[in-house]
Amino acid sequence: MISENDKSFLLKLARKAIQSKSQDNLLTEEEINNLNPLLKEKRGCFVTLNKNGNLRGCIGYILPVEPLYKAVMINAYNAAYGDPRFPKVDESEYNDLHIEISILTVPKKLEYESTQDILNKLTPLKDGVVIKKTFRSATFLPQVWEQLPQKEDFLSHLCLKAGLKPDEWVRSTLEIETYQVEAFEEEK
Repeated sequence: MISENDKSFLLKLARKAIQSKSQDNLLTEEEINNLNPLLKEKRGCFVTLNKNGNLRGCIGYILPVEPLYKAVMINAYNAAYGDPRFPKVDESEYNDLHIEISILTVPKKLEYESTQDILNKLTPLKDGVVIKKTFRSATFLPQVWEQLPQKEDFLSHLCLKAGLKPDEWVRSTLEIETYQVEAFEEEK
């Protein structure tokens, strides 16, 4: 569990990465040395930007490839300036952006025998889901269940996100992984 102080620090760091238009050199070596050791652990992490209640960018790492503080900087910058679904964030939008950070557990393979078994094993609002088929893959954070509460809809939209047919999860064997998140956001 991340402390309230560390959550506040990471949210401010994400905003600093966006407003400085940089993902590097935002902290001094001394500041990095003084960080809580939890923030220096490699963790999967996503940064989600919303503007007026609508998605404005979301980028992250599913796997733990960077120390958490660095992953937040990189993903905040990329959510603002590198999400291919949206134009780059403009300075005039800074005050309207609302930042959410999701820290992921390491994904675990979901063993299943049938489509009904998949539906039985998924827990809405708790499970983030990764699907993979050949070179295509996609993920939805657990928060996406709020927009797609029906398991069938959730999986169909996830298949579409991966560039697959929406019923691919019914028609073929996909590699499925689940993970959980600790999510926190700026005050509204």
